[in-house]
Amino acid sequence: MTLIRLTMAQALTRWMAVQMVDSEDGPVPFFAGVWAIFGHGNVAGLGEALYAVRDRLPTYRAHNEQGMAHAAIAYAKQRARRRAFACTTSIGPGATNMVTAAAVAHVNRLPVLFLPGDVYASRRPDPVLQQIEAFGDATVSANDCFRPVSRYFDRITRPEQILKALPAAMAVLTDPAQCGPVTLALCQDVQAEAFDYPAKFFEPRLWPLRRAPADAYDLAALHQALTEAKRPLVIAGGGVRYSQAESALSAFCLSHRIPFCETQAGKGALPHDHALNLGAIGVTGTDAANQAAREADLIIAIGTRLQDFTTGSAALFSQARIASINTASFDAHKFDALPVIGDAKSVLSQITSDYQAPPDWTERLSAARTVWEARADAVMAAQGTPTEAQVLGALMRCAPENAVVVAAAGGLPGDMHKLWRTRQSGGYHMEYGYSCMGYEIAGGLGVAMAAPEREVYVLVGDGSYMMMNSELATAVMMGVRLTVILIDNRGFGCIHRLQKATGGAPFNNRLEDSHHETLPDIDFVGHARAMGAHAVHAASIDALESAIEAARTRGGVNLILIETEATQGLGEGGAWWDVAVPEVSDSAAVRAARNAYDQKLKTLRDPS
Repeated sequence: MTLIRLTMAQALTRWMAVQMVDSEDGPVPFFAGVWAIFGHGNVAGLGEALYAVRDRLPTYRAHNEQGMAHAAIAYAKQRARRRAFACTTSIGPGATNMVTAAAVAHVNRLPVLFLPGDVYASRRPDPVLQQIEAFGDATVSANDCFRPVSRYFDRITRPEQILKALPAAMAVLTDPAQCGPVTLALCQDVQAEAFDYPAKFFEPRLWPLRRAPADAYDLAALHQALTEAKRPLVIAGGGVRYSQAESALSAFCLSHRIPFCETQAGKGALPHDHALNLGAIGVTGTDAANQAAREADLIIAIGTRLQDFTTGSAALFSQARIASINTASFDAHKFDALPVIGDAKSVLSQITSDYQAPPDWTERLSAARTVWEARADAVMAAQGTPTEAQVLGALMRCAPENAVVVAAAGGLPGDMHKLWRTRQSGGYHMEYGYSCMGYEIAGGLGVAMAAPEREVYVLVGDGSYMMMNSELATAVMMGVRLTVILIDNRGFGCIHRLQKATGGAPFNNRLEDSHHETLPDIDFVGHARAMGAHAVHAASIDALESAIEAARTRGGVNLILIETEATQGLGEGGAWWDVAVPEVSDSAAVRAARNAYDQKLKTLRDPS
């Protein structure tokens, strides 16, 4: 047996560089590169190893550990989980900064390999700089925070351990059902230790895309449910995109004349003008889609985990039987659904039936969609003080057909889910599984890296911008094309509106309602310019459209600031969301909100 003597870190990076997956152009490396912020816990070991393979496994430098991990997550999402990044940090705060991003990847079922430095396996210098000491358990380090937000976790305490740990990690990263973040905590002394590794370990390996078919029993049950349906509805989730089942979904719905609606993750799998597309479903849904959900007798949920915003806090589907097509058994069995466990594209091709939905059902919902689109047009038209809806209208009028819009938190996900009209598949990129403030700009960077041929627009509120904006400088440094539309409503406007809706007094959300001696006057344009972006202020919707056109012509990294109305949200569309209101309060407004909440709960318990 041929052996190669390498440090553990050198062996790790060599192995990563030869893990391959199929693409339209043939085999490509699964790892597009490594995001790295170096410290004492990884610069000498992993840093040296990455330098040696930089031509095959590029290393990218960011400004914030959470931000670089968001960029990695967005890249994997935009590439439909076909490629991914690794992220490495030192021990201590560098590592724990990535835990939030690991949760984002876990909730959204997206592959990222986290490689935080760890304490000394030898315990020789304990406590090493930045080491968290658990008084009652010496085997615990700060990296144990990753355990609940990782699909697979291991701590590398010996150099030969990676012979087992790396293939196990890769199996999770490429598995359709188990896919999610993997954490390999790298003890910093072990990174530098040498071992005689088998040369075969470094031979290129192709990891196939597995498409599990459905069991015959599940298919028969789904066929029976379909033939009995009078009012069927399909919900397209993120699994449609990850399975690359867009064409299969279109063919299925057209063949059976079944209308479909979209979750946040599934939105944009098919264009908005598809004949059977009712748009967004749930709390942030359109009237047409939610009407269909309330009246449907069969809902076929494809590739969705049916979170509360999709189901209207479990209230929207009270009349329907649910059939769930999903690679993950965990998700397929939710809501006592008829489980059809398998890959979305494979399962849709397995369904053979001449069933068609009754024409009056499809036609009635098509008419409802027409009514909704007229209402949407009205709220997006430019008039008076700018609103988020009007900003979306301006961007839709100016953006090219291949545009990708990126957002994550605040009021934007609701407005965009209802209103944005995706014209090409993959044009809607929303992180709403974890709704993580600060994802937006870093996520836009990841999307721009994954789809450099497309125009990428990040929509972000001032609250999220203030939480994490440093990767704007990274985008400038890397020379990507990215346009950021920064919507300033002077604080956390979305939660301010929720606070009011639940009877609360304006408190601690908008800047003016927070403890202050002086209200801040933040120069967002100057700040973005200081990081190297071209930045302008748009005082109106007309000015915004001009700025969008100019940014597209100019290229590079652009930021456009526009102020919007802060107190009023978009009233159109939507479904109930269960936000518990205090049972006891001195406030009459809170007591009234609680009474309305109790009345709603009664209707859920007694749908008659």
